[in-house]
Amino acid sequence: MPKPIPHVVLFLLILFLPNSIFKLSYCNTILCPEFEKQALLSFKQSLKDPSKLLSSWNSSNCCNWKGVVCSNVTGVVHQLHLQGGSDTDEYSINPGLQGKINPSLLKLKHLKYLDLSRNGFIERIPSFMGSLTSLEYLNLSGNGFYGKIPPTIGNLSRLHTLDLGDNFRGSYDVDDRWYERELEGDSVEWLRGLSQLEHLNMNHANLTKAGDHWMQVINALPSLVELRLRSCGLNFNFDPPSDDVNITSLAILDLSNNNFESFPPIPNWIFKQSNLVLLDLSNNKFRGPIPTISNITELQYIDLSLNDLSSPIPDWFYSCRDLEFVSFRRNSLRTISNAIGNLTSLTTLDLSSNQLSGEIPRGILNLCKLQMLDLSKNMLQGEISDIFGHTSHCFLGALTYLVLSENQLSGEIPNSLGKLSHLVTLGLSDNRLTGNLPMSMGQLSNLESLEVEHNMMTGVVTETHFANLTKLVFFSANRNNLTLKLSPTWNPPFKLVDLKLASWNLGAGSNIPSWLGTQKSTLERLDLSNTGISGNVPSWFWDLRLLKLTNNHLSGIIPDIIGPVSVSLSSNQFSGPLPRIGNRLYEINLSNNLFSGSMSHFLCDTRDQTPALGALHLGGNKLNGEIPDCWMKWPSLRMVNLSGNNFSGSIPNSIGTLTKMGSLSLYDNNLSGQIPISISNCTKLVKLDLSGNNLVGGIPFGIGTNLALLRFLILRSNKLRGTIPLSICHLNSLQILDLSNNDFSGRIPSCVNNLTAMIVKRNLSDYIGGELDFSYAYMGNFLESAIVATKGRETHYDTILSLVNNIDLSNNNLSGGIPKELTSLVELISLNLSGNHLKGSIPKSIGDLKQLESLDLSRNTLSGEMPKSFSSMSSLSYLNLSCNNLSGRIPESTQLRGMDASRFAGNNLCGPPLIRKCRGDDDGGGDADIEDDKSEIEWLYVVLSLGYAVGFSVCCTTLVLKKSWRRAYFGLVDRIWDKLFVCYHTKCTKLWRQRTQTS
Repeated sequence: MPKPIPHVVLFLLILFLPNSIFKLSYCNTILCPEFEKQALLSFKQSLKDPSKLLSSWNSSNCCNWKGVVCSNVTGVVHQLHLQGGSDTDEYSINPGLQGKINPSLLKLKHLKYLDLSRNGFIERIPSFMGSLTSLEYLNLSGNGFYGKIPPTIGNLSRLHTLDLGDNFRGSYDVDDRWYERELEGDSVEWLRGLSQLEHLNMNHANLTKAGDHWMQVINALPSLVELRLRSCGLNFNFDPPSDDVNITSLAILDLSNNNFESFPPIPNWIFKQSNLVLLDLSNNKFRGPIPTISNITELQYIDLSLNDLSSPIPDWFYSCRDLEFVSFRRNSLRTISNAIGNLTSLTTLDLSSNQLSGEIPRGILNLCKLQMLDLSKNMLQGEISDIFGHTSHCFLGALTYLVLSENQLSGEIPNSLGKLSHLVTLGLSDNRLTGNLPMSMGQLSNLESLEVEHNMMTGVVTETHFANLTKLVFFSANRNNLTLKLSPTWNPPFKLVDLKLASWNLGAGSNIPSWLGTQKSTLERLDLSNTGISGNVPSWFWDLRLLKLTNNHLSGIIPDIIGPVSVSLSSNQFSGPLPRIGNRLYEINLSNNLFSGSMSHFLCDTRDQTPALGALHLGGNKLNGEIPDCWMKWPSLRMVNLSGNNFSGSIPNSIGTLTKMGSLSLYDNNLSGQIPISISNCTKLVKLDLSGNNLVGGIPFGIGTNLALLRFLILRSNKLRGTIPLSICHLNSLQILDLSNNDFSGRIPSCVNNLTAMIVKRNLSDYIGGELDFSYAYMGNFLESAIVATKGRETHYDTILSLVNNIDLSNNNLSGGIPKELTSLVELISLNLSGNHLKGSIPKSIGDLKQLESLDLSRNTLSGEMPKSFSSMSSLSYLNLSCNNLSGRIPESTQLRGMDASRFAGNNLCGPPLIRKCRGDDDGGGDADIEDDKSEIEWLYVVLSLGYAVGFSVCCTTLVLKKSWRRAYFGLVDRIWDKLFVCYHTKCTKLWRQRTQTS
């Protein structure tokens, strides 16, 4: 039996138990030290908090405040979680905390974790941050910090994570003022003090002044697991051997958007990082091959886009079975293996804008998790139905984005694409697809964007094709031969934002389809060009953002255009006065219509507002009167075309106020007066075409000295005179110089070799979407063009204008010789100096112009022989040297032999293609071989004569010395003579008797 508890013990338990319970409950409520609480309140008082992030900071215990984490034992503050926006927002809508960071944070001696990311701080990073020596985590990303990174941060030796990323170059302050400032570092040597650092993010910090030794500093951080240095202006200066690289634990490496042009190959050490999970080296100007040897096996994300890598995709890539994201777009990669099917974890594959050729590998159909596939802008071939005609069920089920545009795919779109039930985007434009849209396309209930423009598709599109496309927003099918056949009462299941049906047959009546009226609440962009529609334009069309109705039979008077951004109505039958336009309009093309009257109300009545108009094309109408002097009201204009009208008077001086203008075309009008000097203020001019007018005077000196970007100077068919100014030679961007049909005199400037744009070879791709296209949103309304006289006829250039190099100085009064410096312009395609008073010989180096296709030197007083170097001009297809004083043989050349003989007339030339032969041509030789031929003929006569003499003397000597031979010889002669005499006498006797009997 247990011993009973004594009454004294029981009394003590009753006395002390409540006190113990009270103390236990008190210990569970941790209180932060008062001095730390006051430090946090001082920190709060220095800030603005429009998002109420610190609204809970008013209770007595700071450990209960939002974002504050205290020690469970001592109550001291260990962590501050004060991030502003959410982690998914790159730019937080919520401005977060603003103001100055108070140094009272230094009183938090035990602070290990500080997160102030995604707020609105716009200041320099306080240097006292380097005194928070207990910090293990510091995140200041997503703010507006600027200026030098304080090197005192290197004192935080306990740091495991440092995030200073995304403090962008520009930031907004409270008053919406934009700050062009950035976070920068003169040196990164301070990083050496962070020996325990595992995560480093300095995205968008300007480290260009940090020198070329940043890699050595990074290599001194052996614990580094994550390194993000995106857009830091870095450069490589060496590729350390793999054995010297200490950062062997890297799992995340982002060096994208830097400038590694001076170290073109991708450094090999990167692909020796066996623990890499994420690798982003995009937009770095790396050139050459992707390394063929790699230790990477656990890679899940790789982005090598926007470089110039040129090689097949290496074999090791196909062994990374954990890959989920791959982007190699905009490189020069050549082949892709069928082994791509091994990457069964892929969800995104972007190989667009490369040089991939051959057929699309069938292994792609094994990628059952693939959601995004972009193979556009390559050279892929084959029947599209061979690849996607028999797709697997799993491939059909996952894909949401499929873009194969701008390849060479052919055949009909297979019905199986209609089974891609989750497909949101389908891009098949700019291929060689034929046939009709498959009926199954109408079953893609999730489809939002369908692009099949620029193919060779034919057939009839009906309501069935759109049956279940309830989510369709973008439909682009321009440049096909499709016919739309719909019921007049058809009500579409979709609400479109973008519709492009250029070159379609829209059905009977050729009117604007009535069903379009159901789309007016959502439609923003519409292209019905070249569809043959006629009639008037519905009033709601003028509220669209982009409207393109070119090359139709539309008519009527256009109302004021207030709402749109882009309007193109060229090649129709619109008439009446020009409409007024709104301030939002960026481009308008009303060319080749029947508009008439003055343009003063259009140009001068801007209602005291600054228009945004950047491109104006009114060419090919019946506008008349003077060009108004109101151009100062249109400061945004980049392109002006008033050609082919009936404008008269002088060019207004205010045209010189258009300092942004890149193209000015006033050709084929009745303008008079001089070229205004103010035009030299338009320093961004690329094209100046004033041809076909009655302009007088000379070329303003400033055109040569101020218009450094000028590429096309066309002043032909005016009444300009004087000498060609030497300042023209300063235009080293000039590609077309046309001063023909004027009254210029003097010599051709010998400094023409300074026109270096005619020396450098160019590619068409260098100018796509460049300074020759003034279109808004790539609508193609304002692609620059020019008419060039070449090969004896006028040719219109637009898409390849950037490749044309032409000099035309014909039909002037130029004198002197042809400067040999002209022949240094080796990329010239056409040269016309005809109809002048040029004299002297053709430069012997004319053959250096190997790209020249057309050369006209006719109607001058040139003399001498044609240089033999003509024979090497293999591209020459047109040559006119008529009406000069040239002499001698035409050089032997396949091109020259096949030309019209009239192009050599009026000279003293000989040889093919002329009928007139050069001396000695009967023996098949040229002028250079005549003497040799004569020499051969004389020696033949000598040899024959000697042979005859020797033979005759031998016979005579033998007959004299040999008596028996002499008797035999003369006996033979006597017998032959006797026989001939008897034969002759007998014949004569017979003839005499016959005549006697007859008589």
